Amino acid sequence: MSWEKVKLEDVCLSISDGDHQAPPKVDNGIPFVTISNINSTNKFDLSEVMYVPQEYYDHLDSKRKPQKEDILYSVVGSFGIPVYIDCDEKFVFQRHIAILRPDSKKIVSKFLYYVMLGREFYLQADAVAVGAAQRTVSLTALRDMTVNVPSMETQKKIADILSAYDKLIENNQKQIKLLEEAVQRLYKEWFVDLRFPGHEDVKIIDGVPEGWERVCLSNFIEYEIGGGWGDDIPNRENPNQAYVIRGTDMLGITHGEINSLPLRYHGETNLMKRELQAGDIIFEVSGGSKNEGVAKCTLITSQLLNYLHKPVMCASFCKLIRPIRNHSNYLHDCLKYLRASGRTSEYDKRSASSIVNYRWKDFLTQEKILFIPNDILERYNDMSSKIHSKIMTHSLQIELLKQARDRLLPKLISGEIQV
Repeated sequence: MSWEKVKLEDVCLSISDGDHQAPPKVDNGIPFVTISNINSTNKFDLSEVMYVPQEYYDHLDSKRKPQKEDILYSVVGSFGIPVYIDCDEKFVFQRHIAILRPDSKKIVSKFLYYVMLGREFYLQADAVAVGAAQRTVSLTALRDMTVNVPSMETQKKIADILSAYDKLIENNQKQIKLLEEAVQRLYKEWFVDLRFPGHEDVKIIDGVPEGWERVCLSNFIEYEIGGGWGDDIPNRENPNQAYVIRGTDMLGITHGEINSLPLRYHGETNLMKRELQAGDIIFEVSGGSKNEGVAKCTLITSQLLNYLHKPVMCASFCKLIRPIRNHSNYLHDCLKYLRASGRTSEYDKRSASSIVNYRWKDFLTQEKILFIPNDILERYNDMSSKIHSKIMTHSLQIELLKQARDRLLPKLISGEIQV
């Protein structure tokens, strides 16, 4: 099988980047994506985007308007991340992202995407990136970068093999989304709408079922402590290995991005006080951004701890919450609901730099939730825990699929494995 080394510019109709002028922003319009909107599976997450007016989009050059089968590639700062465009939805992107329009007569777009996803292509980008604070791959350098290209038939076969893994990953992601929605619906139906089992026979007094009561969040917490960070290398004070979960890692834990957790070194006493157990909850109390507050949380499961197979703790900007007996699922789902409904944002304390420092003690002592009877709690735990277990199973499956794909990818795109 013959492979040919070619420059990117020789197999693309155009290689450009985003508009260099800052676009006007509007509340609703055409999505404007940045590198920070690229998720762990090389897709654009549009849940937290800004918008530009239709007129701005209309005046852009056609080569800057993404089309199906185009490839976007980050070239500034967090450079080296490709995104394959698989739909015709309108959006625009920042100048820190390049756009490649492959020539379908010379190269299969999906094959090129996988080449750009590979380590060898990243090493090329790393070699030509310039600058210190914000390393940049210039468009000239990108156009001169090379790829090894087999026949069109072989390109398509390779793309199909690797795409099969991505489809399985996508299916798992869809299942996670459905399960997350299901557990939030369950919580809302039982404890917000008060349509819990047997509700027909219970009198509601001032919004509280008879025999129930609203109590401060602090009543549900047996133990809480701030996290730590440790050192990146072992030393006399910090000899013990442990993974650290940051606020930015929380989404990934339940969405197949577990192997990115930093493994650091900690003191024995520090780790002993903070080592996570199944049923613990991590709650973010500092960080955030201009558009996003804090108060993200994640439930620690035995599946996660067994997979990591080393001690785990939360980072300095988070709190370890150890709920009272049998209340982990209920409290976690409650905290998720409070954030989704905007209640947690009432305790945000924003600084001039947009960093959010949470009023943690006020939150625990002022925010009240229902203290529910044991029979209802047991039934809720049974349903909620099964859903959370399924979410974690799908997340771990995504991680394993990504590992399998990434082991196969370099062997296919180098011709080591023939198809």
